[in-house]
Amino acid sequence: MPPEDRPTAAPDLPGGQSRIEDHALLSDCHSAALVSRDGSVDWLCLPRYDSAAVFAALLGDPSHGRWQLRPADDAATSQRRYVGDSFVLETTWTTETGVLRVTDLMPTNDDRADVVRRVETLEGVVRVRQELVVRPQYGTVVPWVRRVTDPDGLDGLLAVAGPDAYLLRGGPMPTPVDHRHVGEWDLAAGERHDVSLTWYRSYRDMPRRLDVQERLTATLAWWQDWADRADPGHHHPAAVQRSLLVLRALTHADTGGIVAAATTSLPEDFGGERNWDYRYVWLRDAALTLEALLTHGYREEAEGWRRWLLRAVAGDPADVQIMYGLAGERELPERELPHLPGYAGSLPVRVGNGAVDQYQADVLGEVLVALDRARREGVAEDEFSWPLQRALLGYVEEHWDRRDHGIWEMRGDLQHFTHSRVMVWAALDRGVRAVQEGGMDGPVERWAALRDRVRAEVEEHGWDAERGTYTQVYGSTHVDASLLMLPQVGFLAADDPRMLGTVAAIEADLLRDGLVLRYDTGPGLDGLAGDEHPFLACTFWLVEQHARSGRLGDAHALMERALACSSDLGLLSEEYDTRAGRQAGNVPQALSHLALVRAADALADCTPEASR
Repeated sequence: MPPEDRPTAAPDLPGGQSRIEDHALLSDCHSAALVSRDGSVDWLCLPRYDSAAVFAALLGDPSHGRWQLRPADDAATSQRRYVGDSFVLETTWTTETGVLRVTDLMPTNDDRADVVRRVETLEGVVRVRQELVVRPQYGTVVPWVRRVTDPDGLDGLLAVAGPDAYLLRGGPMPTPVDHRHVGEWDLAAGERHDVSLTWYRSYRDMPRRLDVQERLTATLAWWQDWADRADPGHHHPAAVQRSLLVLRALTHADTGGIVAAATTSLPEDFGGERNWDYRYVWLRDAALTLEALLTHGYREEAEGWRRWLLRAVAGDPADVQIMYGLAGERELPERELPHLPGYAGSLPVRVGNGAVDQYQADVLGEVLVALDRARREGVAEDEFSWPLQRALLGYVEEHWDRRDHGIWEMRGDLQHFTHSRVMVWAALDRGVRAVQEGGMDGPVERWAALRDRVRAEVEEHGWDAERGTYTQVYGSTHVDASLLMLPQVGFLAADDPRMLGTVAAIEADLLRDGLVLRYDTGPGLDGLAGDEHPFLACTFWLVEQHARSGRLGDAHALMERALACSSDLGLLSEEYDTRAGRQAGNVPQALSHLALVRAADALADCTPEASR
C-alpha cells in the first residue's frame, strides 16, 4: 500500500501512541532516538542503544517520558524529510498564522550524548509548544529537576536521577506542571531557537553548550561523506542508499557492534506476546551486514566488524553465543517491565533477550560465510583470525548433529531444522575453500568428508519427495522462508528444480497478500501463542530468488510491493500488517534493510543492461 493511501491512525492504538512507521530515526552512531510525526521524541536511550530509556512513551504514554516540540496549533499540518543522505530530520509545519521548521539531530563525532532541536519560523508568527517529561529507567523514575546556570552562563533545566543527569538548554525554559515541564512562546519569521538535551554522568562537571551550527554542519558533512563512498547500484538506488545508511546508524562508532534494531518490544502480533528486545548484536545479522558493506565498497567498516567479531567470540568455541552486547558483553538476561502497558497493549514489555542462551546451529555458518567473503575481497587474515576460524570449525565438527532452535529462535522443542543443517554444510564448505583456494592450513579432507555427509543427510531427511520441496524440519511436510537462503550460500542453484519446487511450496503456504511469512505458526513449533505478519526480509529473499531463477517480472513486481511497506523516510520494520496497512515489529530492522540491499543487487545482476 503506497504511503499516501495508508490510514493515518490505527484504531487499536491507545491515546498518544503513533504508528510505528510514523517515527523517524535519529542516530549519532552511539545511540538512537525515535521522533513521531507530531514532534515527540517517544524513544531515547542514552548513552548507548541498549541503555535504559529516558523517553519510553513509545511503549506506554507521555507519562513514561517524551519530549515534544511543535506548533501549539493542533490543526497544524507537517511534511518531513531527511536532509540529504543523513539522519538530520527536517519537519516543516504549516499553521493558520505561519510556517515553522524544526530540525532534529543527534550530533556525530563529538564524544557527547546530545539531542538538538532547532526551531525557526519561516513565515508569519507561530506559537511553539514544548513539553518535556524526563523519566529515566524506562519511565519508572521521577528525577529531581531544578533551574541552573550552565558554565557558559546560560539558563538550563537540570534533571538528575542517580548516576544520570539530563540538561535542557536553549529557548524559553518550560515550567513545571503536574510532573511535566511545559511552555509556549511566539516565534516570528526570521527568529530561531536552538534547544538541546544533553546526557552526562551526574557526578561529572556540567558540559559546556554546543555550537549548534558547527555541529549541524559537521554532522551533515559526516553522513554525506559516508554515503558518498558507496555505489548504490542501478536498481532502487535511493532505497539501497538509505538502507546502507540505516546499517551505519545502527553500528556503534566505538565498538563496531551492529544492533539488530533500535527498539525493544514493538510487537510482531498486536496485542500479543511476541515482543522482543533487538538492541543487541546478533552474529547472523552482523555477518550479513559485513557482506552488504563489502559489496558496496565499505571495506573499512567490514574490517571493523571483523575485529568486533574476533573479540566477541574469542575463547572456547563452546562458549560462542548467537548474540552479544554492543562491546561483546555476554550477559543479556531477559526480564519484563510490568509498569509499561506496551505498544498497542502488547505485553509483556521485555528488556534483555533470553534467546542468548539458545543453540542455533546456523550461526557459525553465517559467520564463516561472511569471513570467507572478506578473505576473498582482500581482507587479509592475521595470526589471530584464521586460528579462531579453525577453532570454530572444530566446534562444528564436534556438534554438527545437534538439534537446535533454528534461525527464528523457536521457543519450543529442539529440532533438526533444514536451514540450520545447510548452514552447517556451509561452514564446512568455507573451511574447505579456505584451504583449497585461500592457502590456509587445516584438515581439508576431514572437513570435505563431513561436508558431503551433511549434504547427503539434508537430501535424505530434509526433502519431501512427494511434494517436491525442502522442508522446515526433518520429517515435516511444512516449509519455512529460511529455505530461500539455500542458494545464497551455494547449497544449490536458484534455478535448480529442487529449489523451484521449494519456492512453489513457499508461495502456496506462506504468501499473505503478496508478502512472505517466516513460517506457519499453526504447528506450534515456536512455543508461542498468536500469529504474526509477513516478514519483510523473507519477502526480499523471494525477490532475490525470483531474479536469480529467471522470474524477473515477478521479482520486479514483488520488489515494488515490498518497497511500498517502507515509511515515507525509507525506514523498514521487521514485519508488515497487510490487513491494516502498517508496520509491525522493531524498527528500523537491520535484517529488513540488509535483505533489501541483497534484492536490489540481485535485480542489478540479473536484469539485462538495456532494461535498466
